[in-house]
Amino acid sequence: MEALKIIFWILLFIAFYTYVGYGILLYVIIKIRRFLNIGKKVAIEPNYEPEVTLFIAAYNEKDYVEAKMKNSLELDYPKEKLNIVWVTDGSDDGTPDLLKGYPNTTVHHLDARNGKIGAMNRGMEFVKTPIVVFSDANTNLGKESIRRIVNLFGNEKVGCVSGEKRIINKESDVASGAGEGLYWKYESALKKWDAELYSVVGAAGELFAIRTDLYRHVEKDTLLDDFIISLRVAQDGYTIQYDPEAYAIETASANVNEELKRKIRISAGGIQSVVRLSSLLNIFKYGTLSFQYISHRVLRWTLTPLCLVLLIPVSFVLAYNEGIFDFGLYSILFWLQILFYIVALTGWFLENRSTRIKALFVPYYFFIMNLSVVLGFFRYMKKSQSVNWERAKRAQ
Repeated sequence: MEALKIIFWILLFIAFYTYVGYGILLYVIIKIRRFLNIGKKVAIEPNYEPEVTLFIAAYNEKDYVEAKMKNSLELDYPKEKLNIVWVTDGSDDGTPDLLKGYPNTTVHHLDARNGKIGAMNRGMEFVKTPIVVFSDANTNLGKESIRRIVNLFGNEKVGCVSGEKRIINKESDVASGAGEGLYWKYESALKKWDAELYSVVGAAGELFAIRTDLYRHVEKDTLLDDFIISLRVAQDGYTIQYDPEAYAIETASANVNEELKRKIRISAGGIQSVVRLSSLLNIFKYGTLSFQYISHRVLRWTLTPLCLVLLIPVSFVLAYNEGIFDFGLYSILFWLQILFYIVALTGWFLENRSTRIKALFVPYYFFIMNLSVVLGFFRYMKKSQSVNWERAKRAQ
């Protein structure tokens, strides 16, 4: 029984550290560094305005073209220095034709559909500016987003800059919107602290930028292009920085089923990324970057979901041994887990009902996140995840 107790506390520690402990540790480290005046910000040239390419890989996005182009042309950056490039491989809904006639805009189209990463690899051959900003067709950018991103490249150590993904939440929302919005607020805080400590570990595909000469062609079966591209830049000795005021806005998934579909794909891609970026696990070579990468990403996509599954039977045995209704330490921890999953089931029951009690959906969203990792693992092992992006339906 003593061995089982040790296993229980190891499982609990890994789960707690992954989702809460790392955030607490990061916050404490940042506070200490600020107090000791460690890691002063590098002075950046305020008039740094190089030419920039706004790069949009799109597949059948005719419903978003007008809004995306209106938004892009209204961005606060010198018009003569902002080039807009669309790569519309495989689109057969008229997307390329709708883009004709817009200023500073070029369209590169192939009838064949080779997935987003295929379009990115091909399209990057046409980018001649020193900085390229990647964005999705169905997201709108904050007016100052390009300027704020470019400003961070004034520091020669910065190789990649990630913007923030913002989820539009209604006053009343379904489970997917409430959970997703709260999750991204927490992620935003972690990214700010990660960047201040050393580097963000992965960029958001909705809005991120790199130095063009650091782009390396990515394997054609890659599922998380943004993650692989940005982390390989970090492997080359540059940092990934983050500005939450450079943001991309999109609506939440239409429902939890759509969100689960999206997260299963991301999880399969996350496991693929851990395998391909295995060298980043070498903390003796990459130091702080490895620490951040393992703590913020690797555990979420590997050990932690398994720990959560194993905690239930292990804690049940320990609770039963001490008296499951006597409410000792292990029985209390067992019943707290049961209560958590009951609340998650309540979220499932209410998933398509609008409610103002958004916190009710956090356990459900947390459960969906970890379920998606398990399902994503099996999908990765079966090699059944298509590289062609199947866009999740978004809330109206």
